Amino acid sequence: MCKQRFKLTDYQTIKVEIRDRIGWITMARPEVRNAFDERMIPDIHKAIRELSANDDIRAIVVTGEGTAFSAGADIDWMRRMGQLGFEDNYQDALGLAFMLDALARCNKPTVARVNGPAIGGGTGLVAACDVAIADPKAFFSFSEVKIGLVPGCIGPYVVRKVGQGRARELFITGRRIDAYEAERYCLVNKVADEGKLDEEVNALLEQFLSSGPEAIDAAKRLVRDVPSMTREDYIKYTANMIAELRTSEEGQEGTKAFLEKRKPGWV
Repeated sequence: MCKQRFKLTDYQTIKVEIRDRIGWITMARPEVRNAFDERMIPDIHKAIRELSANDDIRAIVVTGEGTAFSAGADIDWMRRMGQLGFEDNYQDALGLAFMLDALARCNKPTVARVNGPAIGGGTGLVAACDVAIADPKAFFSFSEVKIGLVPGCIGPYVVRKVGQGRARELFITGRRIDAYEAERYCLVNKVADEGKLDEEVNALLEQFLSSGPEAIDAAKRLVRDVPSMTREDYIKYTANMIAELRTSEEGQEGTKAFLEKRKPGWV
């Protein structure tokens, strides 16, 4: 197995590595169940940017070290922010918002390997990824209302995944849902069988590796952009996208490989 690490000294709270063309971001604060703080958020954001810019990487996996995915906001961080004024809190929240946006708009497919509980902002990370596969022991909640807050920065990504009806219920009640209910709500795509989480994630990654990287990027933009377009705009947008891909080097190689009954060059 090819394994390469970035400069781990650049990251205080996460581990970043490359394994067989897959970039892995592992939240590494197991002593606090991988809770976010003012160090982890920029660490994750920087890792997303670096992995996205690496042409050798075909997908990105986000996961947690230990038994939790992420417990959301770190209590000490919340206590510190509560002692500051509006502007400091606004700038701090912008950091989280931009990190989630970078993950959601990443040019490579992203996978949440949900190895355990995902609470608040941790569930936001799950929702911002393209695909989420959960361990059967994982659970999820938006508990912000219990302390007088709301899941603000993560809200757009959760609403896109579960829809307004489910989001209203989950945001207002703050109740906990297990992995299977999260699957029914479309917050996660699949719940792995007991002990099979890595097997399911690896099978998904193989699917990504067999697909054209430029086509994957275009497919992600298609899903993201079309819903907000007018009929006139999406007709032109989708026709232009098809024409560009058909005439691209990747599209030409893919078509030729199909006709010649061989694997394309990116595999």
